[in-house]
Amino acid sequence: MRDDLPPETPPRLHIVKLCVGAESVEDLETWQRARAAEALATGRDPRPVHVTRMWPKKEEEITSSGGSLYWVIKGVILARQRIEEMREVDRGDGVRRCALVLDPEIVRTQPAPRRPFQGWRYLAPEAAPGDLDAPGAPAADLPPELARALSDLGVR
Repeated sequence: MRDDLPPETPPRLHIVKLCVGAESVEDLETWQRARAAEALATGRDPRPVHVTRMWPKKEEEITSSGGSLYWVIKGVILARQRIEEMREVDRGDGVRRCALVLDPEIVRTQPAPRRPFQGWRYLAPEAAPGDLDAPGAPAADLPPELARALSDLGVR
C-alpha cells in the first residue's frame, strides 16, 4: 500500500423514506420552515430533524460521504436533503431512537416512482434519482401523478 495515496472514502449511501402527511414538496418546505422558526424562538438548533426508531447500521457510509434522505411524496421520490449527522433521542420510554439531522436545503429530484413501504430503506447512489437542477435534467416540476405515469411508460 502506498502512503502518498489519499485515504479511501466509504461509498456514498442514502436513505429513502415516505413523507407521511405531505401532499407536495411545498408542504414539506412549509412544515420545516415552521419548525425552524419555533426552534429559533426557543434557542434550539433550527435544522430539520426526522426521528426514526431504527438506527442505520451503515451510519458512517451515510454521514461521512454526503448521503441524503430522499423523500417519497404520494408514491414518488420528489426531493432530498443531505443528512448532516445522526443523534440519539431519548423520549423517556427506554427506546433508542435516531434523529436524522438534515441540511435545511430541500433539493428537488427527478421524479422516481416508489412503492409503499414501512420505515426507511437504504438507497444506493446508482438507484437515486438525479437532481432537477443537474445538467440534462428536466427544467419544470411535474405533478406526482404525471411523473409516475411518464415513468411507468418509460419516459423520464
